Amino acid sequence: MANKSLFASVFGKLVPKADVVNEAGGVAYALTPKQALAQYASTGCLNSTFYADASTQLQTLIELASQVEPDFVAKVALYSRSKGNMKDAPALLVALLSVLAPGLMAEVFDRVIDSPKMLRNFVQIMRSGQVGRKSLGTLPKRLVLQWLESRSDEQLFRGSVGASPSLADVIKMVHPKPNTASRKALYGYLVGKPFDVTALPELVKDFEAFKANPAMFKGSDLPDVPMDMLTSLPLEKGHWKALARKVSWQSLRMNLNTFARHGVFEDSGLVADIARRLKDENEITKARVFPYQLMAAFTNATEDVPAVLKNALQDAMEIAISNVPAVDGKVWVLPDVSGSMQSPVTGNRPGSTTKVRCVDVAALVAAAILRKNPDAEVLPFSDHVVPADLNPRDSVMTNAQRLASLPSGGTNCSAPLRALNERRAAGDLVIYVSDNESWVDSTGAPGVRRSTGTLGEWREFKRRNPRAKLVCLDVQPYGSTQAQGAEDILNIGGFADSVFSVISEFNNKALGPDHWVSVIEKESI
Repeated sequence: MANKSLFASVFGKLVPKADVVNEAGGVAYALTPKQALAQYASTGCLNSTFYADASTQLQTLIELASQVEPDFVAKVALYSRSKGNMKDAPALLVALLSVLAPGLMAEVFDRVIDSPKMLRNFVQIMRSGQVGRKSLGTLPKRLVLQWLESRSDEQLFRGSVGASPSLADVIKMVHPKPNTASRKALYGYLVGKPFDVTALPELVKDFEAFKANPAMFKGSDLPDVPMDMLTSLPLEKGHWKALARKVSWQSLRMNLNTFARHGVFEDSGLVADIARRLKDENEITKARVFPYQLMAAFTNATEDVPAVLKNALQDAMEIAISNVPAVDGKVWVLPDVSGSMQSPVTGNRPGSTTKVRCVDVAALVAAAILRKNPDAEVLPFSDHVVPADLNPRDSVMTNAQRLASLPSGGTNCSAPLRALNERRAAGDLVIYVSDNESWVDSTGAPGVRRSTGTLGEWREFKRRNPRAKLVCLDVQPYGSTQAQGAEDILNIGGFADSVFSVISEFNNKALGPDHWVSVIEKESI
């Protein structure tokens, strides 16, 4: 009979030793600069997280961008904006290109800086000095001018909401030359300089007339401006109803409780119209909504929000996660419910910290995969496997809430794989959703590097299931992982619905350890 202990020790030697210590003090594997940049750009919001403050994230992202080719920086900016729906990180990467490769910045500028919010982010970053300059410079200034010139008067006016800097501040910086009387009047109006009232765009005139006397306007006569421009004014119930009919899909999703407080939902016909909008596939796609934002709206909706609207949010969720892969074979989903996962998924930012936690996102991903794969099993974990009773026929919202409410503890990423190995479980695809900050299973002599418990357990699982694949979905950026990328292991970061497509591609093809990087490199500049 073969010596089991001997072969076990030989097997252990084949597992690569960890090469870094993670933020929680556990052993881990460092991501390559390209992998880490992709992770930070797809999950980082330049805010403080459980283990890292905002300035550390910022400096790490800047350093990573300097370690890869400018061409890849440009593609990460495009991917994180167009597929990941991120804001801060892609704006920073475009600003960095002003130093690394100005020509590339010009190539991707309009596709990344695609909204007034993104423009203000870009200008703020450029003026901060963080990318090596404190002024816009010739080329960035020209690109900002072209951005302004390519928008209509109405688009600029609607985009003038927001501060630090405001759109007016941006206009003052770049000094655009108006080529029409209405644009000249609009610029004067926005920056507080003299202007010809009669030349103002009609939308601005309508808004100013409404500001002067809202009571003189019927609800249907509301000016077509963003909700934030109107809600500080003394609106009547008719105005609120009209506002609910015409606001953007995202504003509608975010303000259900506000509309409830102002009596909007007393109108059953309007409620039916709003429900249709909330679950309209075209509007959901256009809004580029994160699935977790729908869960936040559903969770935060008060009892005054009609059930039909809450149900519409659940229908919208099914649409938002329509690209979750249905996998042939056995799927295991391992969501992390540990203490660090209780932190806000987009980090802490004074005055605007999201209520959605990392654990909510992990629970949502697990519930979504279970919905599409009813035979899948979910093993939540902290420092041990946490039992959970889930019904695959329940809605994604229901199962996600159930998972997110489980008790937390320390982080032991190897625990669920160890449990699967102890029961000699079979499987074709194993998906972790975690911040990868495992430390409970990092025991041993101080300073001695060894393989992570997760990778060791995966090798044992793989020995019994040679065709199995492992996906480690990281919801916060820290630059390390518990399982090194390989032909059968994918490390990916993000919480937009695009991660489901990447998982599906990886599962269906024999691809290398840099598959996620290769997906990003397919972006066309």
